[in-house]
Amino acid sequence: MIFRPLASALIALPLLATPLLAHEPGTGAHGGVRVDAGHYHAELVADGTPAVSLYLSDGSDKPVPADGFKANAILVVDGKAQRFPLSPAGGSRLAGTAPVAIPKGVKGVVQISAPDGATTQAKY
Repeated sequence: MIFRPLASALIALPLLATPLLAHEPGTGAHGGVRVDAGHYHAELVADGTPAVSLYLSDGSDKPVPADGFKANAILVVDGKAQRFPLSPAGGSRLAGTAPVAIPKGVKGVVQISAPDGATTQAKY
């Protein structure tokens, strides 16, 4: 009987720890919103202009060279989806120009294709 609460606690411990292993959305090194995107972290930087940047880093927050990556942004501005490509722009940055100004804190998704053909999504 004494072992039942202990066994229950030991079984529940991994379930409680799992959310701690994932990174919550937060502010990235460039002032944008950083989220998990598969094996990567993706930081979306939008400042109210049509210019948008996406910075890639690994699970340890070390920059990942953007060469060979490509991405498609689908961001919602004033209730309308704005779709545009992002391409390597030096270092760990992919950049693109939206058809409208993209506000800071925009919601949407960026579909990312790695050089090896693997794909992932960053949801904002």
